[in-house]
Amino acid sequence: MDTKSDKDIICGYVAVVGRPNVGKSTLVNRMLRFPLSIVTPKPQTTRHKVLGILSEEGVQVIFLDSPGIMAPHYALQNLMLGNAWSAIEEADLVLLLVDPGAKRLEAGSEMLERLAGMEKKVILALNKTDKVSKPELLPLIEYYHGLGSFEEIMPISALTGDGLDSLKEAVKTRLPRRPPFYPVDDLTDRPQRFFVAEIIRQKVFEHFGEEIPYSVAVVIEEYKEREGAKDYICATVVCERTSQKRMLIGSGGEAVKTFGKAARDEIEAFVGKGVFLELKVDVIKNWRKDENQIKRLGQI
Repeated sequence: MDTKSDKDIICGYVAVVGRPNVGKSTLVNRMLRFPLSIVTPKPQTTRHKVLGILSEEGVQVIFLDSPGIMAPHYALQNLMLGNAWSAIEEADLVLLLVDPGAKRLEAGSEMLERLAGMEKKVILALNKTDKVSKPELLPLIEYYHGLGSFEEIMPISALTGDGLDSLKEAVKTRLPRRPPFYPVDDLTDRPQRFFVAEIIRQKVFEHFGEEIPYSVAVVIEEYKEREGAKDYICATVVCERTSQKRMLIGSGGEAVKTFGKAARDEIEAFVGKGVFLELKVDVIKNWRKDENQIKRLGQI
């Protein structure tokens, strides 16, 4: 039943943050048991702040999946970084993910100093523990305990689910009691066409090398839901150079057909019915460096 109660429950916003490629989206998807955010092996896949709602008996946890915190090099990355910090500002609790196999967060680092200045409760989750041994993990836990900045330090694996029940309980104990913000059946506040665009962008990440995915935006031009027929979706894949357009289309249109079919299959699974997906490819020179173009394309 799609209703919202006035009764107080455990309810709050949790910002899921960290460096690029630490597994933030994988964690949120696992918590929700739903593929809300796109996931690829490449860093900086997430551009938007994506809200995911976990409603259970007496509990509503609203996860804010955010872009990775990094030093920005162009306008799009700068806006992505702004999305990450705005998620933290909105949150009742911060869930900071760290990859044990990557460089440690150091005392006095800009990220930790800024978090401390915001006076937010922070749980540190050491993710990807399926890839490290226990002897490697224990000194790392001791190191982060020594920083003294965290409510708890918890080893987890978002990929396998190991430690996530304990993490969920730790989150619940640090959220306030208040009426729920969303109906219990809601999973997100984003419209369906947003996720359709993200699925298409994910397939570009999966089918192309290092340069092209980061230069691509996806704009849904038209979305028609049709009774008794496949839904019609027209999307434009925007890149920055003519050479990229040629690669995205491929010889005889083979490339766009390949990633388009992969996107269509996943969109159909996501919306639960057949779709007719029409893809176009266009060039907007250096759009990632132009804040007005970024916003016009809906990339932030």
